[in-house]
Amino acid sequence: MEENLYHLQYAMDTFYFLVCGALVMWMAAGFAMLESGLVRAKNTTEILAKNVGMFAIACIMYLVCGYAIMYGGEIFLSGIGDVDASKVLGEYAEREDGFTGGSIYSTAADFFFQVVFVATAVSITSGAVAERMKLWPFLLFTVVMTGFIYPMEGSWTWGGNDVFGLFNLGDLGFSDFAGSGIVHLAGASAALAGVLLLGARKGKYGPNGEINAITGANLPLATLGMFILWMGWFGFNGGSVLKLGDIDNANAVAMVFLNTNTAAAGGLVAALIVARLLFGKADLTMALNGALAGLVAITAGPDTPSALGATIIGALGGVLVVFSILGLDKLKIDDPVGAISVHGSAGILGLLAVPFTNSDASFVGQIVGALTIFVWVFGVSLLVWFIIKLVFGIRVSEEEEFEGVDLSECGMEAYPEFTRSK
Repeated sequence: MEENLYHLQYAMDTFYFLVCGALVMWMAAGFAMLESGLVRAKNTTEILAKNVGMFAIACIMYLVCGYAIMYGGEIFLSGIGDVDASKVLGEYAEREDGFTGGSIYSTAADFFFQVVFVATAVSITSGAVAERMKLWPFLLFTVVMTGFIYPMEGSWTWGGNDVFGLFNLGDLGFSDFAGSGIVHLAGASAALAGVLLLGARKGKYGPNGEINAITGANLPLATLGMFILWMGWFGFNGGSVLKLGDIDNANAVAMVFLNTNTAAAGGLVAALIVARLLFGKADLTMALNGALAGLVAITAGPDTPSALGATIIGALGGVLVVFSILGLDKLKIDDPVGAISVHGSAGILGLLAVPFTNSDASFVGQIVGALTIFVWVFGVSLLVWFIIKLVFGIRVSEEEEFEGVDLSECGMEAYPEFTRSK
């Protein structure tokens, strides 16, 4: 009977991991729809090509070397196969906690869950550099980001390794449940480095400091993308519980789902209200980014707050993202979709919110962790972007930007019947 329970737990936890991983993979569709809705029609095909290309590259690079760097082990699939059943049962026979102990699942399922996280991190960079970056240099950066930059900072956080042998973030009280910093701040840091070297879109900022709005082509598509991301986030945060097979963990999963949902709601409503107060109108794009900022903010600690606390954390993210987007514009940092603000500013907020509800986390640990992630990812990304710029160039010509990068980079238009006469 006891052996059957172990088999059941193994099957349940593995299946739960795989389902949550599939939900996170679906977030790739959310990013693609959100970004293609927030760019102009003439740049839609290229941003879709970036999204599908970088997802595939992330899957391959994390398989080739990223997983090994982050968690140790040999390159390729050595050590990622199924766990030996007799070994699992033997280990559990020596434990006193039995079925209510830690999670047990196929290592291949763990790899699948982890690889869709690295794909999420690199997806953040795509929208920030939209409408003026060349496709192939971006994909080349994706190779380095997913194969080396992200896995290295992941090894210092979730991997538990010392940062260059100097200090251990876990010992300092750093806690990031599902990746407000490890995934989202990292992606935003890489995006910021690219945007600084790339420069703003033509016409975004006037000679006298004017900020000109450049509206997206398809707000229904952007809204659909936001809802897909909202749904996928249940796998992102819920799967990070790592186990479903007992009452305590089942309750934890349910609470994480609840807090994830209510944080998104709080972020959306707060951003909508702030936009109304600032602009006198209900700004849909701010509302969409408010929901995403709420999701990013709660990701660092969705397991410990009450539902009301999660709503407040999400609302703070929604407020912050509006002012962050406006602040970056004043600094002439052009981010067409608000990715740096959503994932960077709200990611930092999420890390700093954790100690208020989790006694195992410390403010010092959270600050040091955030700085470690930002300095590493931003610094190395800036170097990589710079080398790519010197060797290949990263920005399309002014004429190509005016005509749209769909034609110059992909040779086709997403909406030919609307953008060009027959």
